[in-house]
Amino acid sequence: MTGGETTIVAGIEVPSSNPFFLAVVFGVHIPLGLACVTIGAIAMLSQKRRGYHSMLGTTYFWCLLGLFASATLLSLLRWTENSHLFVLGALSFTCAWLGRAALRRRWWHWLRCHIAGMGLSYILMLVAFYVDNGKQLPVWKDLPHFTYWLVPFAIGLPLLVRALLWPPLAPTRHGL
Repeated sequence: MTGGETTIVAGIEVPSSNPFFLAVVFGVHIPLGLACVTIGAIAMLSQKRRGYHSMLGTTYFWCLLGLFASATLLSLLRWTENSHLFVLGALSFTCAWLGRAALRRRWWHWLRCHIAGMGLSYILMLVAFYVDNGKQLPVWKDLPHFTYWLVPFAIGLPLLVRALLWPPLAPTRHGL
């Protein structure tokens, strides 16, 4: 589809000059990605109770669905180059869906499942971003490619484990 043409925007190389591709990237995908990163971080740092945290979590989930839909479209347009990004997007959304389902359906250990699902969805979303864009980012561009995959996990997984072991979750309680 792209014919090897690129477009440079604000010093970032976009691997297409197709107007439809660029419209999806700049009109949908990037705004949704920024919304997911921001809203997800605020939800993680907010007090865990009904109200603000729930509203942010719901917004994160639906923005992530939109991000996955746009990533799917962009991947289909450049499947050979982007199939791995589709897989990362699918894994990220699946984790968020499982985390949300655990909460809504009160599965056994629902709280741990919710935290793990939502946390992994956020980590996988960041992995997809760095794998796709790391080669153009300051500091990241000097790192070997495997670090784009490794660093979000190296930072995110210990934080996720801490959240899962943090009181009041540490002692097993009835219903968790």
